[in-house]
Order: sequence, then structure tokens, then C-alpha cells
Amino acid sequence: MAKTTFFFTFLTLLISITSSSNPNPNPTKSPSLTTTTAHSVLTHHGFPIGLLPSGIFTYNLNTTTGEFSVDLGTPCRLILPPDNYLATYSKKVTGKIVENRIAELKGIRVRAFFQWWGITGIKIKGEDLVFEVGMVTAKYPVKNFDESPQCEGKKHSSS
Repeated sequence: MAKTTFFFTFLTLLISITSSSNPNPNPTKSPSLTTTTAHSVLTHHGFPIGLLPSGIFTYNLNTTTGEFSVDLGTPCRLILPPDNYLATYSKKVTGKIVENRIAELKGIRVRAFFQWWGITGIKIKGEDLVFEVGMVTAKYPVKNFDESPQCEGKKHSSS
């Protein structure tokens, strides 16, 4: 039952990411972020780098509101740990990041129970990531996301 709930939550969170858009059409990059990566922004806010695939094309972060957009260049398909769920990332992933919470997530979907679900949010709770798929949640250990997954059919590159 817990595995089912987690999968549904993760799937919903991924679906939500693909359906949202950046509410601020002119996000700004912080001068200190021009030399950092989207992955380092994740770790700065308490998240593991494995929530985003390797090979990020560009990203924008509004350091005042936390609104972000990540451009992968092309859509991305990959397998997520620990239960090997098929996930898709849209070319553009958007949301709002603050310490230990990503909300309004759009652009990430996961396949579970023979359908696709959008992930709408992710929280850190102790040593676990809590994925939100609408009103449903699923919990997975943070350590399962220590490495960035690679998109199918793409060569590995640093971001």
C-alpha cells in the first residue's frame, strides 16, 4: 500500500511539473548564480542533485520569489530510482523553490498504474523526499537521488 501511494504521489508530482508555467515572465539570475549550476541551486535549498537529469541547457532563478525554470534543450525520458519508474521531463520544467520545498512544479511526469501522473511538489522530511501528486504523497529516501539520472539517448554531460 505504501509503495502504491508513493508511486501515485511521484507520478502526480511529475505531471504537475509538465503542466505549470513560469508566473514571472522576466526571471532574473542572481549574480552569484551565474557561475553555479541548476544542480547547485537544488543543493543550496536542501535537495539532492538527482531530482534533475544531467545535461541541463540553461536555467533561470528569481532569487526573490524562488520561481525557476530549467531548460533541458529537448524533452527527457529516464528511469527514476528506487522502483524504476519511467519518467518524462518536458523541455522546460518550472516551479518555485524555497528551503526544503519545491512547489507549483510543472514539467515532470511519472508512469504508474498504467497512466501518467504529474508531480506537483517535492518536500524534504528528515531523510526522505516527499513527492506530491495532487493530494497524494509518496516518500522515498533522499539517498536514492544522490546522482543525476541521464536522459535516454543523450551523452553524459555536466550541468
